Amino acid sequence: MGAKEKLVERFKKKPKDFTYEETISLLAHFGYEIHNKGATSGSRVRFKNEEKGVYIDIHRPHPGSIMKEWMVKTIYQHLKNNNLI
Repeated sequence: MGAKEKLVERFKKKPKDFTYEETISLLAHFGYEIHNKGATSGSRVRFKNEEKGVYIDIHRPHPGSIMKEWMVKTIYQHLKNNNLI
């Protein structure tokens, strides 16, 4: 099992210590790219999957890099609804 597959398996368990960097890698694995919404977007970051025509807006955690539990659940549900996991 490769590193990306291990990351996906870890994410499926909805860990409480999933980082923003892991989130970027996970979403990139599923074909998402970062599309910032402009200078006024603040901590919101848009990830788009051009192939599927879908996007998800997430909040970049601060001051640390650990994702909020509700955000991990939101990303999980989004990926599940789009038949990616």
